[in-house]
Amino acid sequence: MYKQLMSLQQLSRRTISSSARRQVDNMVKEKQKLFQADNGIPVHLKGGAKDAILYRLTMALTVFGSGFVVYELLNAAMPKKA
Repeated sequence: MYKQLMSLQQLSRRTISSSARRQVDNMVKEKQKLFQADNGIPVHLKGGAKDAILYRLTMALTVFGSGFVVYELLNAAMPKKA
């Protein structure tokens, strides 16, 4: 049991210490320039195509949900006669 624990400890130490550190570029300045540019695009769409798709999906779900709520309220307000 002790031998297994020691080998696990050595393995974990080896994987942690031998992992290469990645250099991550600081993209804050570029993002600030992108989002602060005065180009007539709303800030919630300046991120590109992914933002546009998310915005349209959110609007579609909102319209569908609102319509469904109104339908269910009308259905509850006017029950069917038995």
